[in-house]
Amino acid sequence: MIDGVKIEDLSVIPDDRGFLMEMFRSDSPDFINFGQVYMTCVYPGVVKAWHYHKKQTDNFICVGGMAKVALHDTREDSPTKGETNTFVIGWQRQRRLTIPAGVYHGFTAVGTEPANIINIPTEVYNYDEPDEFRRAFDDPEIGYDWGVTNG
Repeated sequence: MIDGVKIEDLSVIPDDRGFLMEMFRSDSPDFINFGQVYMTCVYPGVVKAWHYHKKQTDNFICVGGMAKVALHDTREDSPTKGETNTFVIGWQRQRRLTIPAGVYHGFTAVGTEPANIINIPTEVYNYDEPDEFRRAFDDPEIGYDWGVTNG
């Protein structure tokens, strides 16, 4: 696993009225700082990738559909430089994925439904100087295949 990445299974507490799922708590050992909360959606067949943050740590939870989230480590001082990880998260497997600053990441929907991701980043978005650095989804240096696994 890429250094600093954390994945935590979330508890879904059902009863006869529905369910409750805690996504993140300030007393969690993975909590760093609260910046903001937002939701992003990706449609089937679309890839939102690649980008990284210099300051911000992201905390992804897929609350609708299923998402394939890929991470790629290009940090010079990282013991896992060059590694790529893939996680499938969403309604069939509720997890929080913590993505440290400096790690490229992106995601796509799995299946025929859009994937809705809640992000709880450690920093607020700065409209004047965004902490976001991009590469193309098909960047040959990363060489990630966003396709579906068949077989």
